[in-house]
Amino acid sequence: MQLTDVVIHIDNNINNTEQKNLVENLRELEGVIAPRFNNDKKHLLSVAYNSDTITALTLLQQVKEQGYQAQLLGL
Repeated sequence: MQLTDVVIHIDNNINNTEQKNLVENLRELEGVIAPRFNNDKKHLLSVAYNSDTITALTLLQQVKEQGYQAQLLGL
């Protein structure tokens, strides 16, 4: 298992309920270990995942499919 972290910047304003729903949906994906929002910067989503199972681009696509404009940071 290759543990990797990625940060996804979400352009939209996102409230606590939307954050919770997005985190829950990402947790259902095979290979996702720990999705979480930054408490100080609520538009930043950090995701720990198994890169042998899922890719950062797949994670980004999942966020976009839920209606958010987003991009990967640091790549």
